[in-house]
Amino acid sequence: MSEILNVFEVSLEGDPSDPEGYRCSAARVGPLLGASRLGMSLYELPAGQSICPYHYEFGDEEWLLVLEGRPTLRTTEGEEEVEPGDVICFPAGEAGAHKATNRGEGRVLVAMLSTKREPAVAVYPDSGKVGVLPPGKLFRLGDAVDYWEGET
Repeated sequence: MSEILNVFEVSLEGDPSDPEGYRCSAARVGPLLGASRLGMSLYELPAGQSICPYHYEFGDEEWLLVLEGRPTLRTTEGEEEVEPGDVICFPAGEAGAHKATNRGEGRVLVAMLSTKREPAVAVYPDSGKVGVLPPGKLFRLGDAVDYWEGET
């Protein structure tokens, strides 16, 4: 039989290096189940905190499933409060840009599911950055160079 895991019993941990506004607790569920092609992370957001900056992925689709609370979801269409049981798909590319924030008083618990491609590429429109994983580096889009720059 496959591994069974109850998402309400998973231990969530925060990262003390996360800045104010992005202090949430999380757990990567995929590795706990031995998954390799789909990923799922659980996030607990205290009041005033977000999962990560507004971004979109190239090549990977993401889904948000609200388990508890009412997070505010920012997308290309604006902001909207979502509720427990809501599931939202963020397609790969610019149309899938998103950010989840707890603007309320109580706890928010969400699950983020995604396909798993390598390398993973995310664009952060507000800061003009692109991230590539691996190697886990961020670059400014404004520093782009010509294809032949530096070549001999």
